[in-house]
Amino acid sequence: MRRLPHAILLGLLGAGIVHIIVLLLVPEFSERNAWSRLAMASNLYRMTRLDAEAGGTPVVKSVDPLFYAAACRFDLSDGMVRVKAPGNVPFWSVSVYDRSGHNIYSFNDHSATGRVLDSIVLTPAQMIEIRKDLPEELQGAIFVEAPIDEGMLVIRSFVPDDSWKPTVSRFLEQSSCEVQDY
Repeated sequence: MRRLPHAILLGLLGAGIVHIIVLLLVPEFSERNAWSRLAMASNLYRMTRLDAEAGGTPVVKSVDPLFYAAACRFDLSDGMVRVKAPGNVPFWSVSVYDRSGHNIYSFNDHSATGRVLDSIVLTPAQMIEIRKDLPEELQGAIFVEAPIDEGMLVIRSFVPDDSWKPTVSRFLEQSSCEVQDY
């Protein structure tokens, strides 16, 4: 009789551990992850608004209504990717993710020259090549060395009040994500 409570407790502990492991592995095996949703919404190298402000159904539901976001998928085997956005907004941040959604690198407007969004995402091998003869137009760019082939880049911008909505929307809609050959 003394073994029954011990067995029940051991079974509950084992079930709890298995439950936690399954929850942690769900993003790895999900077919509806951020990469898949973005792939259904747009092609590689195309900035796509993630929020409902762009019209239609949002690609990914935002947890913060004070931020608008746009994203693009890229493949560094095609070449390095340059991300730019014109204009001046109260705050912006950029995150680079691998295909599985793991954050590789993040930076914001305080890291940029003149708070202007101009960044290059490239592999370590591409970084070695570009350093040999850095083009003048890339002097102020932020270089993100990513040890991946495929990935996603997300730009988020702060919308402090309704008067900023058109400016932030224009900033995201005019942003670009293009393969560069240097």
